[in-house]
Amino acid sequence: MAEIRGLRVEVGGRAIVDGVSLQALPGRVTALVGASGSGKTTTGLALLGEYPPGAHVSGDVRLAADGLVGYIPQHPAAVLNPARRITALLTDIARTQVRHLPRGRRRVAARTRVLHALAEAQLPDADTLLHRYPHQLSGGQQQRVVLAQALLLGARVIVADEPTTGQDALTKSRIVDQLAAVAARGIAVVLLSHDLDVVRALADEVIVMRAGRVVESGPAQHLWPAPRHEWTRELLAEQPKFQEPQGAAGTGGPVLRIRDLTARHRDSTHGTTEVLHLSGLDLRAGESLAVVGRSGSGKTTLGRCLAGLHRDHDGEILLDGTPMPRSLRDRDRAQLAAVQYVFQDARAAFDEHRPVLHQVARTAMRLRGAETSAATREALATLVGLGLPEDVVAGRPGQLSGGELQRAALARALLARPRVLICDEITSGLDTITRRGILGVLTTLLHDRDDLSLVLITHDLDTAVLAHRIAILDAGELVEQGPARQVLTSPSHPFTVSLMENTTRLGSRR
Repeated sequence: MAEIRGLRVEVGGRAIVDGVSLQALPGRVTALVGASGSGKTTTGLALLGEYPPGAHVSGDVRLAADGLVGYIPQHPAAVLNPARRITALLTDIARTQVRHLPRGRRRVAARTRVLHALAEAQLPDADTLLHRYPHQLSGGQQQRVVLAQALLLGARVIVADEPTTGQDALTKSRIVDQLAAVAARGIAVVLLSHDLDVVRALADEVIVMRAGRVVESGPAQHLWPAPRHEWTRELLAEQPKFQEPQGAAGTGGPVLRIRDLTARHRDSTHGTTEVLHLSGLDLRAGESLAVVGRSGSGKTTLGRCLAGLHRDHDGEILLDGTPMPRSLRDRDRAQLAAVQYVFQDARAAFDEHRPVLHQVARTAMRLRGAETSAATREALATLVGLGLPEDVVAGRPGQLSGGELQRAALARALLARPRVLICDEITSGLDTITRRGILGVLTTLLHDRDDLSLVLITHDLDTAVLAHRIAILDAGELVEQGPARQVLTSPSHPFTVSLMENTTRLGSRR
């Protein structure tokens, strides 16, 4: 059991958590929901004794005598050592669990525990994955590696901070099953999530937060059908399903063309592994293209190839008919500005030591030659237009929530005035209200700028259907493409059918 009573956390004289109380009981799932910046993560980290730098803390946090707490963070790359292979990251933990065994049995026992944890975390093909480094995994795979670490620790309380962020519907459903199984073993689960389908499927108790305070709480079976607080009703409002995209699809010639693209990962143990093969794919000016598939299907690798971030590939990527260099290091300033990439993990994409406003403005200075004062004014106007106040963006990245940083990352890319904007799961860790705002900004941009094209890499089918066209990837192959609504309402490939069935299953649980 774990308990928080009257927690208040102040940073710089501002209360980011104010008077929060909760109980995490064995075998129960307690969910904290709320918009980005509402204090969910700060509350969850309090169970681990972790607080923001310079925080003034009051209130009580109590754990049972055997209350080892495991943590699954929202941004898994931040806690995975980039210089060590996955096998080393997991085996180090497993060895601590088998120290009581005779020396000759420890190695086999540790490996058995690692393989079991990977299976529980829904990570197949362990022999290949164990020899990779974190950067060679998709965001979803990284998330599940961290889940495996928590399971290996034998924690009695698990704080899961957006554990399904960036996951496809099939994997989400499996993680829901796994966390339910964790709770069934008598482990307390504290779930911090924007994904309301996941919360509906798992939570026994729900705590709704806004601006650091609890506005409503209670048993899930009572809160979901009849929320009392106006903010809860707004947060739980149903997302629009299968809407037609705003504006017409691009009608001009292709701005970006992909021809015979084959991308690989390399490691010293298994050599070369082909992770993506596309014979052809076009993106027209003014068009939005959603790229959908399971974690590890090649979606992010495709986006990184387009942006010059993954150079180990063959084939051609043409911008307005001109081949683009494989590496961004070989692209000129105009080419760098033309194709911009917004990362899934916005926090890792910012320098933690410099103000956010300065980092956003620098894009216009570096890629467009703008003067400092003009770039700063444009950056501030763009950030404010995305809902970020001036006093917030004047701070360093650590002072912003994940959702606020994601909007700042989008603003930074827009300051390059790109022809192609690649958005890699940028709504996967956002609450419903912020997600609607970000998607509204993107559709407005497409409507206002007929020279801008958008690539949406996403697991969220309600996001994908807002695009003009959709491309479905499975195991590195393009298995289906076409108008988004047509593909998602009348899928023809078995994988797409499975994807739709699991989305329906997850949304209908409980």
